[in-house]
Amino acid sequence: MYDLIIRNSTIVTEAELLHADVGITDQQIVAIAPELAGTAGDMIDARGLHLFPGGIDPHVHCNEPGRTDWEGFATATAALAAGGVTCCFDMPLNAHPPTCDVAAFDAKLAALKPNALIDVALWGGLVPGNLAELDGLAERGVIGFKAFMSTSGTSDFVAADDLTLYEGMRRAASLGKIVAVHAENDTITTELARRAIADGRLGVRDYLASRPIIAELEAIGRAIVLASETGCALHIVHVSTGRGIALVAEAQARGIDVSCETCPHYLILTEADVERIGALAKCAPPLRTAEHIDALWQHVRNGTVPMISSDHSPAPADMKIGENFFAIWGGISGCQSTLSLLLTEGYTRRGISLSQVAALTAGGTARRFGLWPAKGQIAIGADADLALVDLNHEAELHAEDLFYRHKHSPYVGMRLRGRVVRTFVRGATVFRDGQVHTTGSGHFVGVGNKS
Repeated sequence: MYDLIIRNSTIVTEAELLHADVGITDQQIVAIAPELAGTAGDMIDARGLHLFPGGIDPHVHCNEPGRTDWEGFATATAALAAGGVTCCFDMPLNAHPPTCDVAAFDAKLAALKPNALIDVALWGGLVPGNLAELDGLAERGVIGFKAFMSTSGTSDFVAADDLTLYEGMRRAASLGKIVAVHAENDTITTELARRAIADGRLGVRDYLASRPIIAELEAIGRAIVLASETGCALHIVHVSTGRGIALVAEAQARGIDVSCETCPHYLILTEADVERIGALAKCAPPLRTAEHIDALWQHVRNGTVPMISSDHSPAPADMKIGENFFAIWGGISGCQSTLSLLLTEGYTRRGISLSQVAALTAGGTARRFGLWPAKGQIAIGADADLALVDLNHEAELHAEDLFYRHKHSPYVGMRLRGRVVRTFVRGATVFRDGQVHTTGSGHFVGVGNKS
């Protein structure tokens, strides 16, 4: 007797595609076989559908507490569930106060528990002056510590200078925690922006020119040196160029414990799209040229990019307008579309296998951040975090399809392949046929200390 049997689906693992049934009991996968015998409290015929491991998005800004007019756990996790994501890592900003001390962590956890539809892990912050707070945050089970090497865009989360990074990495290493960095050189980006604004050059191309590739490459290189010297595990978020990925791969070859992620917007949109779409496509690092997109896809194909994050960074519509492009909020709303974007651009157009899509959206993140083997895979003993997907479905994305608090995204208007039919978090349906279900509830996922 199982709680649930999913019959006749095509199971997507990192190694192969399997035509089999999946048996679920007590929130876990307990059986996988071509034809499971026995009965179940619920039975689903998934013939014609593909069963993916539930996605894990390591980079999301839910903005709660303090900025729920920007998003919030309820709407962010509903959108993630609609996209087949069953676990996300919430960044310490743009919540207010940011998660830089134990009190802020406790406030965020209190906001998360009644509102999150999917499982959520939390990043702590690494900022000047909070070195003494890292132990307490680690004790509460944060994934690791996030730092900005350039201005964050909010006054309550200050960029980390080199001494802060050095001392923070030393402490993180002793705590067994990873440090994630937004890698752009602050001096280069800030001064180029200041000059442009002073000259009255306030357009899209002026903003793009203020954040050149060298600013990203220099910061990645500097972070790698600091991590190497301190013995700290390092993660570079939202790398926008193949040259940045190459720096990480070269460091890995030297034995340095470093990883990276990129995002769908860097794999699909170009700087020309920023001019066409406008502020909905503004981000930092900025979008690059088609040549850089091709280089990123080559690294994805080669396996040197282990994971794809959304870097979902939403804001109200009135923060995405204005004559001064530098002053407009820079962040892309996109966490609902990650899987469909990869199925459209990666699987359909570029020949990336479904197994690799599963690795990019689930397995790679689970392994890097200590959630494997409970999460990130379809295997006996793993949490029953699953997404049923209709690969044959193709449709244009409309604003009304989005579950975000503010229904805007640069992907609206695109024709996307792959519709998430049903999403399960630990065996409970949280999304089905375009509707959010509340039969399942999200848990806080602590790493290393609490769970």
